[in-house]
This record gives sequence, structure tokens and C-alpha cells, in this order.
Amino acid sequence: MQPTVSVPFSAEQMMWYEQACARIDPKRLQSLLFDLTNIHSPTGAAGAASQFMTRHLESVGLSARYQPMSATSGNVLAERRGSGGGASVLLYAPIDTHLEGDETQEILTGKAPEADMQPSARMIDDWVFGLGASNPKGMVATLTEVATALIEAEVPLVGDLLVGMADGGMPVDIAGRDHAGMSNGVFHLLNRGGSPDFAVIMKPWNWVYHEEPGMAWFKLRVHGTLGYAGVPRDIPGFRSSVVPAATVIQELERWIIDYAERNTSGQIKPHGWIAGVRGGDVQRPAFPSAVTEIFFDVRVNPRTSPADVKAQFAAFVRELQAQRPELDLDWEMYGSVAGGSTDPQNWIIQSCQRGWEHIEHRPHGQADLLGGQTDGAALRRLGIPTARIGWPWPAQGAPLPVAEGLGGMGATYVPDLIPCAKKIMYALIDTLTRSRHELDL
Repeated sequence: MQPTVSVPFSAEQMMWYEQACARIDPKRLQSLLFDLTNIHSPTGAAGAASQFMTRHLESVGLSARYQPMSATSGNVLAERRGSGGGASVLLYAPIDTHLEGDETQEILTGKAPEADMQPSARMIDDWVFGLGASNPKGMVATLTEVATALIEAEVPLVGDLLVGMADGGMPVDIAGRDHAGMSNGVFHLLNRGGSPDFAVIMKPWNWVYHEEPGMAWFKLRVHGTLGYAGVPRDIPGFRSSVVPAATVIQELERWIIDYAERNTSGQIKPHGWIAGVRGGDVQRPAFPSAVTEIFFDVRVNPRTSPADVKAQFAAFVRELQAQRPELDLDWEMYGSVAGGSTDPQNWIIQSCQRGWEHIEHRPHGQADLLGGQTDGAALRRLGIPTARIGWPWPAQGAPLPVAEGLGGMGATYVPDLIPCAKKIMYALIDTLTRSRHELDL
């Protein structure tokens, strides 16, 4: 990790920066976050949330427009133009939540009584709770507050500020809503006027990242024969698919852990997890299933293609079958998204690192290895230099019970967001008050 390139602010830039930071209002941010969290927006059905943000961004001084993708889905793109001759910077966050937030997902979420799992908002002191209140809606609200403060401070921008939020940002594929997810919304946004010179995406954790992984989804099927509970285990011709699947799961778990280690490089450790096992019919428990299906996601390092990951998995299956010839297996890759990387010396990466160091009062150094996948990978694959910057997560000390593990990503302590807002503001002043020539464009 090379030291951050030093490009000091002029006295005038520092004055603009301090004036803009002074305009950042945590209570206003919290109010917007509460209102947005109260608008349920599962993937493929975030249209109402995007329309709400279109109206809000227009009210704070940006030119905003709603971009429909279907009857229930759409994006928002807003702009504040500078005097001309500068770069355009897109502040971006997805706006959809990863869960439906209803009883249909109980097998995925459990009973989920916690405040962060509910599709409606609660506010206690400096906290906001509700499905997606941290990720993605905490990011949406923070980026909006940064843009609002920048406008209120009347910073004389040379370049253009863009603010974009898109549906389809979650790592899901919702067939019933036109296969929403897997970054379909951000492609729509960029192809309809939203493509900038640089982009900043806000996501956990408290580092600047110049790259993010993709993902690869696999189904591994264990075959047997249809059985019946009333026959003995030595009945001729019956082979269970369920019991051998337990062996396959253990072998697969070991392979996923080894895969992550072997494919770690740069800022990325491409973790993976077995997501579930499917087979049989709960209405017919007397009949053991002829097929047991195991499905999982492994992340894809930007220096590794989905095709290479597919080849690695194929080699694992071949070796497993050679070692355990009694197993009858087949598999498929049913989803893949490539990772994306930006040159770490690119202006926007270095600018965000300067902002990070200005607030943290220490060198940025090597970031913690990353496995989380976001629309940032898609932005980079489309040739847009993109920096990911975030805040400490998960929030600590919540006054209400929150779900263990990932949960609803919906417990936000607003003061945690403010340092990140100031880091992003630094990068905006650093970039939008310079000419294209100064930025090597």
C-alpha cells in the first residue's frame, strides 16, 4: 500500500470545506432517514422510495428526475451543475432492501421480531430502526445530506455534482419482478444520463476501497431415487439423496473456505457461504426425495473471472466424485457477476483517502480485506473510476434488540455517519472546485 498522494487544499478550498461541513445537520439527516425507512422498498418494488427521493432532492436545490423501470421499480438521478470545465462526480447508493419483510420469508429470516427487521421505522434518541435503515437507506440519507450542505454553503463548483439512487442493488434475482437485482438498476441509471467522470459509493466499512468482488451462484444436486418411509434401509434399488447430501455439504464447506484463501489478493478476500438445501415435499414426508439441491454463493475477486471460478468449482466436483464414486452429482452456475477495480492511484481514490486521513488524523494504510458485493463493481466494470467509502458497522449499543448476524441491516446510530459525510465532502471540494486539466482529464 503506497502512501496517499498529498494535494493540499488552498486556503480558499479549506474555507469552503469548513463552511460546507458546518452545514451538515445530523437531525435533518435523521429525519430524512426515518421518512425513507418508512417507505418499504424491497428489490424490484423501490419505485415509491425513488419517487420520494426525487421530490426531496428537487426541494434541496438539485434538478432531479425519476427514471421508471417498471410499474413498481425506478431510479432517481439528480444534478447540480457547476460553472463549467470541471469533472462530474456521482454520489451513489442503492435504494432497495434485501428482504420482503413479511411472513413469506420466515424460513429465511426466522420469526424476526427485532426492530431492524421491520418494514416500518422507529426512532429513539439518535437511532433509527427499520428494514434497511443502515444499508442502504443510511447511505442514501447521508449522501443527500452531503449534497444539501454543499449547496447551502454556496461553494462555487466548477464541476457537476450528480446524486443517484437505483433499485436492483441487492445481490438477489427476483423473478416475479422482472428479475430485479444483480445491479440491473445502476446499469439503467448510467445508460440514461447518469454516467460521470468519477463516482463515490457509500457502504460499510470505515475504509476507502478501490475495488470490490463480484459473485458466483451455484446449484449442486445430489441424486438418488424416490423412496418410501415404510420400507427397510436395505431395500433393493433405493438410494437416498438426502443422507449423502450431508457428506457433500461438509466437503463443500471445506472447499469454500479453501477457495477464499486461494483467491485472496489486493483488497479482496472472496468469502462464500452455503445458503440453503432444498428437496422433498413437506406435504409428503413419507417419500424421501430423489434429488437434494444445495445452493451457494462465492465471491469473485476482480482478478479472477466468473469463468475461472466455474472451472475451479468443476475441478472440486470431479475430485469429490473420484474420491466418493457412490455420489451421483450434477451442478450448474446459475448466476455470475464479475468484480471491478479502479487504479488505486486514480484521482478519486486518492481524494477520498485524503478526506479519510483528514478526519481520522492518521495514514490510511491497508484496508481490511473485503468480501461484500455492491453496485460499485458494476460502476467500475463500466469504466467509471469509483471509490467506496464508509463508516464503522454494525452500530454498537442499540437501545432496542436487533437481529444477530446480518439481520435487516436496519439499526443506525446517526452520529456514526457524520465522519463519513465529512470525508465525502472533502473529496467533493477537492474534485468539484478544480478544472478537468488539474484532474488529468
